[in-house]
Amino acid sequence: MSRSDCALSADKHELAVHVRAGAGLILIDTHDEPRAAELLRHVAREVARPVFLWSAARGLKRLGSQSGLDGTFDQPAELLRHIDQRQDGAIFLLADFHPFLNDPVIARLAREISRDHDRPGATLVLVGHNIALPDSLKPRAVRFDLTTPSRAELEAMIHEQAVEWTDGRGHAQARVDPDMIERLVLNLNGLAMKDARRLVRNAIHDDGVLDETDLPELMKTRFDLLDASGALSFELDTERFTAVAGMPRMKKWLERRKPVFVAADPPKGLDAPKGLLLLGVQGCGKSLAARAVAGFFGVPLLHLDAGALFNRFHGESERNLRRALEGADRMEPCVLWIDEIEKGMATGDNDGGTSKRMLATLLTWMAERDTRVFMVATANDITALPPELVRKGRFDEVFFVDLPDHATRREVFAIHLARRDIKPMLYDLDALAEAADGFSGAELEHAVVSGLYSAHAEARELTNRDILEAIQDTRPLSVMMAEPIQQLRDWARERAVPA
Repeated sequence: MSRSDCALSADKHELAVHVRAGAGLILIDTHDEPRAAELLRHVAREVARPVFLWSAARGLKRLGSQSGLDGTFDQPAELLRHIDQRQDGAIFLLADFHPFLNDPVIARLAREISRDHDRPGATLVLVGHNIALPDSLKPRAVRFDLTTPSRAELEAMIHEQAVEWTDGRGHAQARVDPDMIERLVLNLNGLAMKDARRLVRNAIHDDGVLDETDLPELMKTRFDLLDASGALSFELDTERFTAVAGMPRMKKWLERRKPVFVAADPPKGLDAPKGLLLLGVQGCGKSLAARAVAGFFGVPLLHLDAGALFNRFHGESERNLRRALEGADRMEPCVLWIDEIEKGMATGDNDGGTSKRMLATLLTWMAERDTRVFMVATANDITALPPELVRKGRFDEVFFVDLPDHATRREVFAIHLARRDIKPMLYDLDALAEAADGFSGAELEHAVVSGLYSAHAEARELTNRDILEAIQDTRPLSVMMAEPIQQLRDWARERAVPA
């Protein structure tokens, strides 16, 4: 049994325990009302009690039975008085009932029904989103977290939707790419079943095919449905490591961990990798590498904008960070990229303690999370980061992205020429790499672009000389900021792993 299936079975058992223990008021905060109703059907069979569903639109009805009731009981007070008179310890699923509890009479009736009983009392189960209770009911309430659909349930739903599809002309059953099932399930994770079903149905609808072309829109819609924090942005077009020159050690490190990260059930004794810190010289590809990690794992990339977290009101900045991290947890599996982390988490004494509280919030999340969120943090200035963030154990590894060597510079030139539909083999890449010693990846790209402008101005093809002249006209950052860059390289030589 998979981890998700075990969790679903645990849902049934835990809820049944609450009912048997006499919990009179249970809250299930969810958008997935059908899933909550299905769970309660199972629980009702386990505890041998009837289960009823109530809504203001349709009144009261018994689930799993055609037998009628003496009335619809569509008025909240009338419903609660009916429940209070029953002697069978029934379970009542009340959909979107919590707004009625603002009425003191309704709240009092609910409180009396949910009191401790000498006889089997009724169980009120409130289902809805953002359920808020009056203070008088809070001590009596048990909050229950509903797990999201398991892998097996999602797979069954995908096949069910494929079988049900028709094109309106009698051609039935959509085609599902077998290799895509795993990735589809991965990207439906965290959604309510009704939302997952709608996304799959929409993806099939256009052409009767469910394949890799449907993934980008599915992932974006999933992000929107999970209502992540405004400080998070979803990046659809992530990079591939074919676009990242050099960094052989980091690539090998990720290759070894990818199967464990994407697996629904990690191998025994291995936890899913948590993340890495990329430290390095500006313009050497840290941000590109962060995007490539998401592309390599085949999961969404969430970019956390540290600047968007800050708020002038006390406590709001760290609250914004908590919401962003909760949003990332809901999007698992994903890569969470925090760019220039030192700008958001550097502890100072001139902000009223906000940065220290935000750091504490981040460290707590890093230590306690059990979701498959792979965190990639990038930093330019290691001295601005607090020791408790960079100590061993916070990140799985700290990689240093140095200025590119000759072979890497050659590869960078080839990548940027090919990106512009220019054949790299027509150029003396070794001569270009030799001339650009000390250049960062961004500066190498700039040399190609600058050379193209020169060639375009004279209405001719790009030549080696164009790029060489651009190199000669550039003073790289390693020259202009020689001392601090050398200091950073000296620090990383003993404390970080070369990427």
